[in-house]
Amino acid sequence: MLDVRRLQVLRAVVTSGSISAAARNLGYTPSAVSQQLATLEREAGIELLERAGRGVRATAAGLLLSGHAEEVTAQLAKAEAELAELKAGRTGRLAIRYFATAGAALLPPAVAAVRTEFPGVRLDLRLFEPDDPVPQVVSGEADVAIVVSPRLRPVPDGVEVVHLLDDPYRAVLPAGHPLAERAVVDLADLAEEPWVGNEPFVGPCRELILKACGAAGFAPRFTVEADDFETAQGFVAAGVGVTLLPELGLDRPHPGVVVRKVTRPEPVRAIAAAVSTRARDRPVVRRLLAELAVVRRPAPASLAG
Repeated sequence: MLDVRRLQVLRAVVTSGSISAAARNLGYTPSAVSQQLATLEREAGIELLERAGRGVRATAAGLLLSGHAEEVTAQLAKAEAELAELKAGRTGRLAIRYFATAGAALLPPAVAAVRTEFPGVRLDLRLFEPDDPVPQVVSGEADVAIVVSPRLRPVPDGVEVVHLLDDPYRAVLPAGHPLAERAVVDLADLAEEPWVGNEPFVGPCRELILKACGAAGFAPRFTVEADDFETAQGFVAAGVGVTLLPELGLDRPHPGVVVRKVTRPEPVRAIAAAVSTRARDRPVVRRLLAELAVVRRPAPASLAG
């Protein structure tokens, strides 16, 4: 196999027209240049240079290899530049997995900031519900997953958990409901109400609500199961029942509902980023986490108290 460095020496000799001139340009001794050329000729199995007066000139084989040496040098320079960009975090791929409300409320401003600072990074954004995205982070298929923290007990090897925010649940009631007159609703006051489910599957959020209701002394009686927060609000507005929704899911309250704080207890879901330890020190990942940490959604306009 031909040595790239020796090809570059050959290119310098062919360009300058003499071994001594090439040696000066390269910072080598003429003897070192001659040795490199002799070795290259043995590797090629053909004469590459011939005498021309006081200098040398390339044979047909020498011209051929000299031309390829120029191409190889250009490709190496390009590869080094691209590698430097990748090391600096300005290129490559950033794979993010998220759940629906995080995708709507948290990610857009953070992603916009990342794209501005790292336009060369290709973003791979995917909704993961109802699957658990943490195995993808462990395997390296994903770099960051936005999750509800209970999914991560215990935390797998190769994953670092970064807390982003606490997202409290609020009572969502029909506008004419008697409890709508209160600023704060005791969770136990909803014990006898029909409930509207708001998730298409049983996951950490449903488990959190059931645990809070159990602490208040009852199990909610679900009469309708909705597949998303918006549909659940529609059922509540129609008087079918009540529900609990996280603040991140209440950026656009239905006009037919009221939103009230809940106490004794107040369910709160912890939202975190599960970050691959292989990716955590990448500049683009650090910037994403910094942006996610400062994103805060104002409380819904219909929230009293």
